[in-house]
Amino acid sequence: MKKVLLLLADGFEMVEASVFTDVFGWNQFEGDGTTELTTVGIHQQLTATWNFTITPEKILSEINLSEFDALAIPGGFEEAGFYKDAFSKAFQEVVTYFHSSEKTIATICVASLILGKSGILQNVEATTYSHPTSIRVDQLKNFGANYVNERVVSTDHLITSSNPSTGFDVAFALLEKLTTTENMNHVKDLMGFK
Repeated sequence: MKKVLLLLADGFEMVEASVFTDVFGWNQFEGDGTTELTTVGIHQQLTATWNFTITPEKILSEINLSEFDALAIPGGFEEAGFYKDAFSKAFQEVVTYFHSSEKTIATICVASLILGKSGILQNVEATTYSHPTSIRVDQLKNFGANYVNERVVSTDHLITSSNPSTGFDVAFALLEKLTTTENMNHVKDLMGFK
């Protein structure tokens, strides 16, 4: 069984988290059944962007990182307090652990800035939220990343993306890495993606 840690910060964007829960849920019931996803936060309750409140299955202090095969992180909004958790020591330690173990890390939108903050994107190709009105690309570059203007950028075991609309692409890319291309395409077909 391949285990995915879905790491949620206060202020995370629900739609970006839900693509991971849906794709891996579909795989559990309708795909090859070899994956399991666990939602994890550093608080007992989390408030997503636009005030959905959720209870993660586990608190970070309760889990053993070595039991997980991949890390998935949705982005969020600064106005909703996203970067307080996202840039915290606890989050940075999780990222550093998965990177040093060369386990896959998949991020959506501004979650790539968490990787940048940890220092693991030095001279690595990556992307982040790239709308022309946003400061996020400059932030990513300031963390030492080699910015690539693409929807999704995969470099070794790291997956980064440019906006919320890439969510399913990232989740399917992660499923493919943890299972097979055939299984990923099967789940995609069942979910109505052509």
